[in-house]
Amino acid sequence: MPFLTALVAAAGRGSRMGADRNKVFLPLKGRPVLLYSLEVLESSPLVQAVVVITRREDLHRCREILGGRYSKVVGLVEGGRERQDSVYRGLQALPPETELVAVHDAARPLVDEGLLARVVAAAREWGGAVAAVPVRDTIKRDNGRGMVRETLVRQNLWAAQTPQVFRRDWLEEAYRRGMAEGWRVTDDASLVERCGYPVKLVEGDYRNLKITTPEDLLLAAALLKGKD
Repeated sequence: MPFLTALVAAAGRGSRMGADRNKVFLPLKGRPVLLYSLEVLESSPLVQAVVVITRREDLHRCREILGGRYSKVVGLVEGGRERQDSVYRGLQALPPETELVAVHDAARPLVDEGLLARVVAAAREWGGAVAAVPVRDTIKRDNGRGMVRETLVRQNLWAAQTPQVFRRDWLEEAYRRGMAEGWRVTDDASLVERCGYPVKLVEGDYRNLKITTPEDLLLAAALLKGKD
């Protein structure tokens, strides 16, 4: 089994939440959002190490929340200005024996072991894989002035999620080139794709939502209640 390190991106600001703190520290059924995905990674036999990336001002709070209870957490790294900068810093903290890297957004607390296992299996076969779900809405592209320019073919569209898993050498190369050439992207797969490497789509889960607004937090709580 390849040595897999998970990078947990937890450096968000929560501005769209209207919150006074990083959204991954907001309570979800009485516990910080961050802990849900950490517990999945901690319990997974596929994961050997975890690195958490958070804002400088949140490092102390994160240490307190972790409380030394997660044996696989081998690093707590200060994030950068954007998510891409944060993951790049996380890559510098990988254990040397790391062969595969999983990147997961801490703001997706409903990830489960089954989804993680499917993405890891695909990454072992293809070199790169991402969780994603088919788009259910009709998507329109505007002309920059609020008018419809075209309607996209929904059958070929997927909404990317995390986890996203890649060969370490591919991901490190993609981030080095991205930083050197000024590529700005919103997910890790985009950088790997631009380097010409294959990325396999793995059907994710619509419940694996990203906490972005107060309504998302309520929905996540309702979904968790359904699991009780």
